[in-house]
Amino acid sequence: MILPEKFSERMRKELGDEYEAFAASYDAPLNRGLRINTLKTDEAEIKRLTGFCLEPVPWTETGFYYGEEDRPGKSSLHEAGAFYMQEPSAMCVANLAAVTPGEKVLDLCAAPGGKTTQLGAALKGEGLLVSNEIHPGRCKILSQNVERMGITNCVVTNETPDSLEKVFHEFFDCVVVDAPCSGEGMFRKEEDALKMWSPENVTMCAERQREILDKAVRMVAPGGRLVYSTCTFAREEDEDNVDWILAGFPDFELVETRRMWPHKVKGEGHFAALLQRKAGDEARSDRANAGGDKITPERKKLLDKFLNESFTGEFIESIRSKTESTHRFVTFGDSLYLCPASVELKKLKVLRAGLKIGSWEKNRFEPDHALAMALKEEDCNSFITLKFDSPLPLAYQKGESIRTDGNDGILKADGPKGAPDGWTLVTIEGISAGWGKTSAGVCKNHYPKGLRINA
Repeated sequence: MILPEKFSERMRKELGDEYEAFAASYDAPLNRGLRINTLKTDEAEIKRLTGFCLEPVPWTETGFYYGEEDRPGKSSLHEAGAFYMQEPSAMCVANLAAVTPGEKVLDLCAAPGGKTTQLGAALKGEGLLVSNEIHPGRCKILSQNVERMGITNCVVTNETPDSLEKVFHEFFDCVVVDAPCSGEGMFRKEEDALKMWSPENVTMCAERQREILDKAVRMVAPGGRLVYSTCTFAREEDEDNVDWILAGFPDFELVETRRMWPHKVKGEGHFAALLQRKAGDEARSDRANAGGDKITPERKKLLDKFLNESFTGEFIESIRSKTESTHRFVTFGDSLYLCPASVELKKLKVLRAGLKIGSWEKNRFEPDHALAMALKEEDCNSFITLKFDSPLPLAYQKGESIRTDGNDGILKADGPKGAPDGWTLVTIEGISAGWGKTSAGVCKNHYPKGLRINA
């Protein structure tokens, strides 16, 4: 690869004897990775089903390199959210954030969703994850990935950092800023980054990053953490910006920095820094919006009918318990969401207000695909389990209906009520894939038309 002359000059001065190995790394094969979605499955199950040749990524427990002959992007399990394909070095950012269940977390520049889905898995459905993207088209992709991975406690917003800071001043336990950058670490992966590089672009990116960081640091609660990352090597965008934070916000201190060099690790170039804000004297308010939106008696009757017909008593009780403590129901027109109670939505452009339960139609309640993706078989009164190595997973994701009687591709068609007719969770060997509606031995397909595979 022919690198920009001024970039090469700068890196030669910085790396000295290591420069030749660094430059040679741009001509080496890409390292491809995936991250197991622990909300839905685990490493052992993915290996059992797919036979992928998985090698652990050293800096995260759920990340793996996959073999050149593997094709995870074409697997039905990818569409079912069993794993997320992600550049290995990028996995270090959420790992450095080290979020724990119950925390309030912001992913400020979140699209397409690699770091958001990693943070969401670490939260295990507890606490709050706000995932923001300023560009509407990319925000839609982010929302789709949140849905695919079955994340229940994520609010997806399409806002500027300034607008978010006005709502969430000193609110989050952890703020992650994977900032737009000059992309020097991605030259061999993204040709556009190579074409667009210039010293002037580096300076412009550094200035833009400080504008973002100026708002991001103000959203960190006392005692909270800030993770700042880029996929570039420029000190102007990396260490200098960390120094800028420390100089302008003296209540922050640097805890750790990480640099991923492509000639030293199996991954692209990446930089990440963890900063900690000193604890304050006053306790922080959770700003909970107790009570939620009022649901009319007619709508509540339809919702209760759907819940009682479709789910076990234990699952219904878990929803009720959440709405009395950590969550609330939120309605947008005819749509119903289960939203973490601690987040204020009224002043924000919201694409996804937590877990979308479904929508009220004329005389019924229709469940949403997002709900199915977050369920387990034991939650449902009716489910069918498709064999991974049969034609059925692909047929289902193409939109075809499935016969439930005497079908060799079905491992199980069951439930606490003996697989009754009605809404049925479709899984691929226990990994939720979507809805069907069973009647007279046929499961009618309710996989969203916009997600269906054309193959």
